[in-house]
Amino acid sequence: MGDLGHPVDISTVPFAQRPIIILGAGIIGCAAARQLLLNGFPVVLVAEYLPGDQSIFYASAWAGAAWHAAGGISPEYRYFQAITHRHLLKMAQEDPESGVCIVDTREYLEDPPTENSAIWGKTVVSKFRDLQPGEYPPNFSCGWAYDTLVTDPTRHMPYLGKQIKALGGQFIRKRVESLQELYAMFPESSIFINASGIGSKTLSDVQDEKCFPERGQNVFLRTDNCQTMYFRNGKEYTYVIPRPFSKGVVLGGVKQSDNLSPEVDMDIARDEIARAHRLAPEIVPEYPPEDALDHIIGIRPSRKGGFRLESEKVGNRIVLSAYGFGGGGYAFSYGVADALAKMVETAERENVIL
Repeated sequence: MGDLGHPVDISTVPFAQRPIIILGAGIIGCAAARQLLLNGFPVVLVAEYLPGDQSIFYASAWAGAAWHAAGGISPEYRYFQAITHRHLLKMAQEDPESGVCIVDTREYLEDPPTENSAIWGKTVVSKFRDLQPGEYPPNFSCGWAYDTLVTDPTRHMPYLGKQIKALGGQFIRKRVESLQELYAMFPESSIFINASGIGSKTLSDVQDEKCFPERGQNVFLRTDNCQTMYFRNGKEYTYVIPRPFSKGVVLGGVKQSDNLSPEVDMDIARDEIARAHRLAPEIVPEYPPEDALDHIIGIRPSRKGGFRLESEKVGNRIVLSAYGFGGGGYAFSYGVADALAKMVETAERENVIL
């Protein structure tokens, strides 16, 4: 890296050797860094929060992080989720340190699935089958059973941080107020990735008004009965997400737009326990003992109209945007990383004289 006081003549540094700068070290930024490093590019991540941090604004530390097919998304986005499943499955099978594991799942639907529902997930998950009447509660329209993947963020983010360092990536802890500030820090770099999540609302040269904070609050129930995941799909959206490595289950969920309170709302907690008990009474008792409960709060980096993923030319730089994933960061992570790596290779190709 050149002395910041003396601009580097970029043309003297071969394109593939100019560090790729990633703003943000949540699941999206870190997954992208890992993929780019595996592809041979040098990477520096600059972020206010780093793997292992516990701030409520570092959503990746608190996520439910279950792989669940999203309904109402385009075929391209479905494929991002499918790629993510492929990567997570490999980790679950080969690397317990990753915090990813395979769990049995029961999903109950209040209404029959529509054409654009989460049913497409059956092309990706293992052991998918339609539940027979009697296998799901009578107040539901239908149900599915399948194996899927859950990621324990308390393990996965430190694991990713370690992997990135082992592959030669660097982390710099710094809050920046604009992308311009980042360009000045790295005058020799050509590619910048904005994976700053909710930060994209306040970066002075981004100011994406579609971004908004969305508060999540979950209950963690310590239990040995933590191998089956339950989803309720419909108006009373509820989940019970196993954490086999942490010996418990995560009960949720709730979304509160523009609420940044770090305080536990006991009304929400009681409601989540009641809903989870209705959904999975064999796992969640009606009145679990207080000493078996913890509370989880995280601020999801959401965006009206869905996430932003695009490449644009800004002067002689290429800026890739990848933010606004809300509660879907883990389910899209490695697919989005794959897409970002392909965008970087497209830029490299255009800069190489064939």
